[in-house]
Amino acid sequence: MQELIGTNNRVIEIDLTNGTSTIITITDDDRKLYLGGKGLGLKLLAERLKPGTPALSEENILIIMTGVYMNSGVPCSARFTAITKSPLTGIIITSSCGGPFGMALKTAGYDGIILKGKAPQRSVLNIGETFQLTNAGNLWGMDTEQTQKELNLPSGGGALVIGPAGENLVSIANAVSGHRFLGRGGIGAVLGSKNIKAIVAEGKKYKVVAKQKEDLDKLKKIGTKYINNNYITATLYRNYGTNSHIRLCNASQILPVRNFTSGSHPEAEKISGELFAEKYTKRHHTCKPCTILCGHEGEFNGKRMSIPEYETTGLLGSNLEIFDPIKIAEWNHLCGLMGLDSISMGSVLGWTMEATEKKLIQSTLKFGSPDNVAETIVDVAYKRGLGLDLSEGTRALSEKYGGLDFAIQVKGLEIAAYDPRGAWGQGLAYATANRGGCHLSAPVFSLEGTLHYLLPHTTLSKVTFTDYFENMFSAVNSMHGCQFTSFAYMLEPFIAKNTPKPLLAFTMQTMPKMALALMDISMYSKSYEAITGIKLSQSDMLKAGKRIHLLERLLNTREGISAKDDTLPARFLNEGRKDDPKNHVVPLDKMLKKYYKVKGYDANGIPKPETLKKYGIKF
Repeated sequence: MQELIGTNNRVIEIDLTNGTSTIITITDDDRKLYLGGKGLGLKLLAERLKPGTPALSEENILIIMTGVYMNSGVPCSARFTAITKSPLTGIIITSSCGGPFGMALKTAGYDGIILKGKAPQRSVLNIGETFQLTNAGNLWGMDTEQTQKELNLPSGGGALVIGPAGENLVSIANAVSGHRFLGRGGIGAVLGSKNIKAIVAEGKKYKVVAKQKEDLDKLKKIGTKYINNNYITATLYRNYGTNSHIRLCNASQILPVRNFTSGSHPEAEKISGELFAEKYTKRHHTCKPCTILCGHEGEFNGKRMSIPEYETTGLLGSNLEIFDPIKIAEWNHLCGLMGLDSISMGSVLGWTMEATEKKLIQSTLKFGSPDNVAETIVDVAYKRGLGLDLSEGTRALSEKYGGLDFAIQVKGLEIAAYDPRGAWGQGLAYATANRGGCHLSAPVFSLEGTLHYLLPHTTLSKVTFTDYFENMFSAVNSMHGCQFTSFAYMLEPFIAKNTPKPLLAFTMQTMPKMALALMDISMYSKSYEAITGIKLSQSDMLKAGKRIHLLERLLNTREGISAKDDTLPARFLNEGRKDDPKNHVVPLDKMLKKYYKVKGYDANGIPKPETLKKYGIKF
């Protein structure tokens, strides 16, 4: 196995139409400015994608990027990113994924792949020293599990595959690596539109060695210690997965219930992470390498399946007023087989149930009933019957049938399982997130509804934390680590660890800039520097994160995004939750004006020329 010092700095650009390829060399300047992963992918996309390009056309470009952490042994670093134009939203989509494919791509000798054009036939794309397109044959039509088995990967190899939903160009189709998903925005459909059933990377050809190996070894020990000492990562996530959020969100009244009409339910405990762990013989089922171990699988009616993540449990469970853990696990598994985003699928089902009640649409789907849910999921994947309309997502459904006020989406992307009426900062984060209704762009809910550092029903400090998290996680998703490490890396260093929680919470709420200035998240930047040898302070990292976030916003404004799109469903702006006697709604307008000023946007939500110049963005 050959050694590469630092990182590969090689990206293979493949024209599927012509069957040609070019090797792109990444410069140290671009590496420092855009870090890798998401940031570097956005920069490469900006140089190639013409505004207005249809998402499912040959002219769309799909970029898959690893980060410098990949293959370094940094805790929770087996993540890669896809960047493209979304068929669901019509704007740029980025999605992060674990699983074996990223490691295989990196150790095949590449930091990333740029896909252009369309293969002349249904194909498997094989990545080794060069690339090869082979006939997909009978793989076309198989579900994601069958496909990965049939590929018969060699040791160290990894595959990224689509299911029937991707083949049929379903707007909420995802792509799968092992048991992990590039879940949001229809990336599976983009692969299907390019006639690609699977991308296979050989792996194990190269080993990346850190430039400052001793420094990195020390940092890995510190990072592991932080993770093992942190209550969220080592107790809740390791033992109960992200479904540990069910109890926390139900208590905070931000759990989605009955298509987000309520924020809590007395039966929520039936689908909690603690109950899954107790009743279904769970065992770890994670990305490699992983230190947190949040992924689990359990035995359901004699069959081993992944225990659903919180987002899936919330959207396919309480959101539909269904509290049967076995059914939710089965539907989650079915979405995985079909290659469907379970978050969007749950939201589509919730909209359909409410639209059926209101006689906007005819269906047999009802809140509280599991009848025909599984059949509908399959129909969506194959665009059959009502599934044809449902396959386009909630925004398209509401535009066709009405019911826009209860289509729970932002910019076309269905939001995650946190009700912003009980977490106003998360409301701002949803409304302004670049890819649409995303909880990962700026997960302010974690401070409002689960950790309780910020008061939920105030606008105080929410702009500051939304901006900070957008910049921070743009950087983290570019270097590229698991966002869950942030609980440990933010809260376990000395100052945060030893400051009494009431005092830390008071400082965050009333003096947020001071609180953030005291935060030590240098584990990320120091690890990056140790691997690459490129000097990167914590301040440099956050500045790079802001540059990346700005570039993503700029690409979306080229597609027509502006202040008019930075909004929330009317349900959150005008209608209180049924379990909230104070009928709180999100005071979005009050926060937006200040947010634009902090971000360096004009009143219409467009990045100002002087802002772009300040951060060296020239597109």
